Amino acid sequence: MRVAVNRLLDPGAGAHGVPPAAGELEMLTLQLRGHLQLLAPEIQQTASRLPRQSPSRCCVLACLGEARMTLDTEPEPTSAAGAAHARQLARVLNALLDHHENLA
Repeated sequence: MRVAVNRLLDPGAGAHGVPPAAGELEMLTLQLRGHLQLLAPEIQQTASRLPRQSPSRCCVLACLGEARMTLDTEPEPTSAAGAAHARQLARVLNALLDHHENLA
């Protein structure tokens, strides 16, 4: 999961230090969406076991809300909008992965 995140948030990490091409961007976007759809319910379940007033729980739930909102958003049909949406998916997944590690 972090490999896909890093490919979008650190384009220099990819092959030859270049940002992903259109085909790779589409594949990464689908991959990130799938990762978020799998990870979100697991994190939701873990967060539900935290005390209701826990700052950690509040932060995780806010991040889950952001993830759902990002998943529900359809970017404009331009390459720039698609790239921006993919980077937002990557940022949200990165945050959820951090929460997942902290809750484990």
